[in-house]
Amino acid sequence: MKDFRRYLTFKYIQYLVLPSPNIIVTLLGLFASLYVTLILFLPSVSRKSTAVFIRNIAQADIFVGCSIFSAMIEDVIKNEMLSSSFQSTLRQNFQIANVHISSLLLSCISLEAFLITFLPVETRHIRTVRCAKVVSKIIWIAIITECFLYQMECFKDHSLSYLGIHRQALLLLNVCYTATKLLKLLVYPIGLLLRLFNVYLFYKIYCRVLP
Repeated sequence: MKDFRRYLTFKYIQYLVLPSPNIIVTLLGLFASLYVTLILFLPSVSRKSTAVFIRNIAQADIFVGCSIFSAMIEDVIKNEMLSSSFQSTLRQNFQIANVHISSLLLSCISLEAFLITFLPVETRHIRTVRCAKVVSKIIWIAIITECFLYQMECFKDHSLSYLGIHRQALLLLNVCYTATKLLKLLVYPIGLLLRLFNVYLFYKIYCRVLP
């Protein structure tokens, strides 16, 4: 459908072209996702793997609403342990989850379009609704785990000894801090590779469809 194509074009621009979408683009993306979610409930919509990815992209914008809500209550909820840095990091993690999940799902759609163009018969068995659901779940779990590690980093600013935390828990926190440092080193190159990956796929598809 044309609405889906327009939606995907907007999302590609929002997450894979713009370096940092502003509040206006973010809100437009949120309203577009609400509109697409309503369309996906129509019985006339084909239940294919692409629709699964689109549905998950729209659902990822839930984190935008969570980020806005977190910003609204940040000045209301004050707690010595849950400091402003904790709340600020939580809001940033909502934004990170939205961007990373959407970017990976958009790359899945690009790859699917590439496979449909060049290997339609050979890849039919993997371009299924079941596979799309599995891939989407893996992406959600991976990104939520990433954001959880980022959130755990906030406890570095507190003296944990007086909280009575067990030694094994402290060791686990240190492992989380190490994993977080590694993730931060990998995020930028992975994001750059995703952009190059999508550009390459679109270039190959564009050259193929030219007469």
